[in-house]
Amino acid sequence: MGILERKKREKERRRQQIMVAAKRVFSAKGLNRATMEDIAKEAELSPGTLYLYFKNKDELFFSLSLRVLQYLNIRLEHVLSNDKTLNPEQKIESLRNALYDVYEFDPMMLINMFHLQSSETLRNLSPTLMDDLTDLSRQSLRLIAAILEDEIRNGIFIDMHPIALADIVWAIFSGVILWEESKTMIDGHKDYLKQTLEIAFEIFGRGIKT
Repeated sequence: MGILERKKREKERRRQQIMVAAKRVFSAKGLNRATMEDIAKEAELSPGTLYLYFKNKDELFFSLSLRVLQYLNIRLEHVLSNDKTLNPEQKIESLRNALYDVYEFDPMMLINMFHLQSSETLRNLSPTLMDDLTDLSRQSLRLIAAILEDEIRNGIFIDMHPIALADIVWAIFSGVILWEESKTMIDGHKDYLKQTLEIAFEIFGRGIKT
Protein backbone atom coordinates (compact mmCIF):
# COMPACT_ATOMS: atom_id res chain seq x y z
CA MET A 1 0.00 0.00 0.00
CA GLY A 2 1.38 3.39 -1.00
CA ILE A 3 1.65 6.43 1.24
CA LEU A 4 -1.23 8.25 -0.48
CA GLU A 5 -3.51 5.25 -0.20
CA ARG A 6 -2.61 4.84 3.48
CA LYS A 7 -3.36 8.51 4.16
CA LYS A 8 -6.68 8.24 2.34
CA ARG A 9 -7.71 5.23 4.42
CA GLU A 10 -6.63 6.91 7.63
CA LYS A 11 -8.65 10.00 6.74
CA GLU A 12 -11.76 7.90 6.07
CA ARG A 13 -11.23 5.95 9.30
CA ARG A 14 -11.02 9.20 11.27
CA ARG A 15 -14.13 10.51 9.51
CA GLN A 16 -16.06 7.38 10.48
CA GLN A 17 -14.76 7.68 14.05
CA ILE A 18 -16.20 11.19 14.25
CA MET A 19 -19.54 10.13 12.77
CA VAL A 20 -19.92 7.22 15.20
CA ALA A 21 -19.20 9.56 18.12
CA ALA A 22 -21.63 12.15 16.74
CA LYS A 23 -24.40 9.56 16.47
CA ARG A 24 -23.93 8.65 20.14
CA VAL A 25 -23.93 12.29 21.23
CA PHE A 26 -26.96 13.23 19.12
CA SER A 27 -28.86 10.23 20.50
CA ALA A 28 -27.98 11.10 24.10
CA LYS A 29 -28.36 14.89 24.05
CA GLY A 30 -30.50 15.65 21.03
CA LEU A 31 -29.45 17.73 18.06
CA ASN A 32 -30.01 21.15 19.63
CA ARG A 33 -28.11 20.50 22.87
CA ALA A 34 -25.20 18.60 21.32
CA THR A 35 -22.08 20.61 20.54
CA MET A 36 -18.99 19.99 18.44
CA GLU A 37 -17.02 19.98 21.71
CA ASP A 38 -19.23 17.15 23.03
CA ILE A 39 -18.62 15.15 19.87
CA ALA A 40 -14.87 15.80 19.96
CA LYS A 41 -14.74 14.56 23.57
CA GLU A 42 -16.71 11.42 22.67
CA ALA A 43 -14.41 10.76 19.72
CA GLU A 44 -11.34 11.46 21.88
CA LEU A 45 -10.18 14.11 19.43
CA SER A 46 -9.57 17.83 19.64
CA PRO A 47 -12.41 20.12 18.45
CA GLY A 48 -10.04 21.49 15.83
CA THR A 49 -9.68 18.02 14.30
CA LEU A 50 -13.44 17.79 13.80
CA TYR A 51 -13.44 21.01 11.80
CA LEU A 52 -10.93 19.49 9.39
CA TYR A 53 -13.66 17.02 8.38
CA PHE A 54 -16.92 18.89 8.98
CA LYS A 55 -17.32 22.64 8.88
CA ASN A 56 -20.15 22.71 11.48
CA LYS A 57 -22.58 20.58 13.47
CA ASP A 58 -25.27 20.80 10.80
CA GLU A 59 -22.96 19.36 8.16
CA LEU A 60 -22.01 16.53 10.51
CA PHE A 61 -25.66 15.77 11.22
CA PHE A 62 -26.66 15.74 7.56
CA SER A 63 -23.68 13.55 6.72
CA LEU A 64 -25.21 11.03 9.12
CA SER A 65 -28.59 11.58 7.48
CA LEU A 66 -27.24 10.29 4.17
CA ARG A 67 -27.28 6.73 5.50
CA VAL A 68 -31.00 7.08 6.33
CA LEU A 69 -31.76 8.16 2.75
CA GLN A 70 -29.54 5.40 1.40
CA TYR A 71 -31.46 2.83 3.44
CA LEU A 72 -34.75 4.36 2.27
CA ASN A 73 -33.74 3.85 -1.34
CA ILE A 74 -32.66 0.25 -0.68
CA ARG A 75 -36.11 -0.49 0.80
CA LEU A 76 -37.92 1.26 -2.05
CA GLU A 77 -35.87 -0.65 -4.63
CA HIS A 78 -36.89 -3.86 -2.87
CA VAL A 79 -40.59 -2.92 -3.15
CA LEU A 80 -40.10 -2.05 -6.82
CA SER A 81 -38.35 -5.36 -7.54
CA ASN A 82 -41.48 -7.20 -6.28
CA ASP A 83 -43.77 -4.77 -8.10
CA LYS A 84 -45.11 -7.21 -10.72
CA THR A 85 -46.28 -9.72 -8.13
CA LEU A 86 -48.36 -7.21 -6.11
CA ASN A 87 -51.90 -5.96 -6.65
CA PRO A 88 -52.62 -2.22 -6.13
CA GLU A 89 -53.56 -2.61 -2.47
CA GLN A 90 -50.45 -4.67 -1.77
CA LYS A 91 -48.27 -2.05 -3.47
CA ILE A 92 -49.57 0.68 -1.17
CA GLU A 93 -49.14 -1.60 1.85
CA SER A 94 -45.58 -2.53 0.84
CA LEU A 95 -44.73 1.12 0.28
CA ARG A 96 -46.08 2.03 3.70
CA ASN A 97 -44.18 -0.83 5.36
CA ALA A 98 -40.95 0.21 3.66
CA LEU A 99 -41.31 3.76 4.91
CA TYR A 100 -42.10 2.60 8.43
CA ASP A 101 -39.02 0.36 8.35
CA VAL A 102 -36.94 3.44 7.56
CA TYR A 103 -38.42 5.20 10.58
CA GLU A 104 -37.55 2.22 12.80
CA PHE A 105 -34.03 2.10 11.31
CA ASP A 106 -33.17 5.46 12.92
CA PRO A 107 -36.12 7.45 14.37
CA MET A 108 -34.01 10.24 15.86
CA MET A 109 -32.13 10.97 12.66
CA LEU A 110 -35.26 10.85 10.51
CA ILE A 111 -37.30 13.14 12.77
CA ASN A 112 -34.53 15.71 13.00
CA MET A 113 -33.95 15.49 9.27
CA PHE A 114 -37.61 16.33 8.65
CA HIS A 115 -37.38 19.29 11.01
CA LEU A 116 -34.19 20.65 9.46
CA GLN A 117 -35.20 20.21 5.82
CA SER A 118 -37.76 22.99 6.28
CA SER A 119 -35.34 25.35 8.01
CA GLU A 120 -32.45 27.63 7.12
CA THR A 121 -30.03 24.89 8.19
CA LEU A 122 -29.57 23.66 4.63
CA ARG A 123 -27.81 26.93 3.82
CA ASN A 124 -25.00 25.88 6.16
CA LEU A 125 -24.09 22.79 4.16
CA SER A 126 -21.24 22.45 1.71
CA PRO A 127 -22.22 22.25 -1.99
CA THR A 128 -20.97 18.64 -2.16
CA LEU A 129 -23.11 17.50 0.78
CA MET A 130 -26.10 19.43 -0.54
CA ASP A 131 -25.69 17.71 -3.91
CA ASP A 132 -25.58 14.29 -2.20
CA LEU A 133 -28.75 15.04 -0.22
CA THR A 134 -30.52 16.35 -3.30
CA ASP A 135 -29.55 13.36 -5.42
CA LEU A 136 -30.67 10.83 -2.79
CA SER A 137 -33.95 12.68 -2.17
CA ARG A 138 -34.73 12.84 -5.87
CA GLN A 139 -33.93 9.15 -6.21
CA SER A 140 -36.39 8.40 -3.39
CA LEU A 141 -39.17 10.30 -5.15
CA ARG A 142 -38.39 8.62 -8.47
CA LEU A 143 -38.59 5.19 -6.83
CA ILE A 144 -41.92 5.97 -5.15
CA ALA A 145 -43.21 7.26 -8.48
CA ALA A 146 -42.04 4.11 -10.25
CA ILE A 147 -43.93 1.94 -7.73
CA LEU A 148 -47.17 3.77 -8.61
CA GLU A 149 -46.55 4.29 -12.33
CA ASP A 150 -47.89 1.01 -13.75
CA GLU A 151 -51.23 1.42 -12.00
CA ILE A 152 -51.54 4.96 -13.37
CA ARG A 153 -50.74 3.73 -16.86
CA ASN A 154 -53.28 0.91 -16.55
CA GLY A 155 -56.04 3.28 -15.40
CA ILE A 156 -56.28 1.79 -11.90
CA PHE A 157 -54.88 4.89 -10.19
CA ILE A 158 -55.95 8.42 -11.11
CA ASP A 159 -54.20 10.04 -14.07
CA MET A 160 -51.75 12.29 -12.26
CA HIS A 161 -48.01 12.72 -12.72
CA PRO A 162 -46.29 9.96 -10.71
CA ILE A 163 -43.89 12.43 -9.11
CA ALA A 164 -46.86 14.49 -7.87
CA LEU A 165 -48.24 11.38 -6.17
CA ALA A 166 -44.79 10.58 -4.80
CA ASP A 167 -44.67 14.08 -3.28
CA ILE A 168 -48.00 13.39 -1.59
CA VAL A 169 -46.74 10.04 -0.24
CA TRP A 170 -43.68 11.78 1.22
CA ALA A 171 -45.84 14.56 2.70
CA ILE A 172 -48.09 11.99 4.39
CA PHE A 173 -45.10 10.08 5.76
CA SER A 174 -43.23 13.10 7.11
CA GLY A 175 -46.38 14.84 8.33
CA VAL A 176 -47.66 11.86 10.31
CA ILE A 177 -44.25 11.24 11.88
CA LEU A 178 -43.80 14.86 12.97
CA TRP A 179 -47.35 15.12 14.29
CA GLU A 180 -47.18 11.86 16.23
CA GLU A 181 -43.76 12.82 17.59
CA SER A 182 -45.16 16.10 18.91
CA LYS A 183 -48.00 14.20 20.61
CA THR A 184 -45.54 11.76 22.18
CA MET A 185 -43.65 14.70 23.71
CA ILE A 186 -46.87 15.71 25.47
CA ASP A 187 -47.83 12.20 26.55
CA GLY A 188 -44.93 9.76 26.24
CA HIS A 189 -47.17 6.81 27.10
CA LYS A 190 -49.07 7.02 23.82
CA ASP A 191 -47.53 5.95 20.54
CA TYR A 192 -49.95 5.56 17.65
CA LEU A 193 -47.51 6.15 14.82
CA LYS A 194 -47.84 2.79 13.13
CA GLN A 195 -51.63 2.73 13.39
CA THR A 196 -51.89 6.31 12.13
CA LEU A 197 -49.66 5.54 9.14
CA GLU A 198 -51.80 2.52 8.33
CA ILE A 199 -54.95 4.64 8.33
CA ALA A 200 -53.31 7.45 6.34
CA PHE A 201 -52.06 5.11 3.62
CA GLU A 202 -55.38 3.26 3.48
CA ILE A 203 -57.13 6.59 2.85
CA PHE A 204 -54.47 7.53 0.29
CA GLY A 205 -54.84 4.18 -1.48
CA ARG A 206 -58.61 4.61 -1.72
CA GLY A 207 -58.29 8.19 -2.89
CA ILE A 208 -55.98 7.51 -5.84
CA LYS A 209 -58.13 4.74 -7.30
CA THR A 210 -60.20 5.64 -10.35
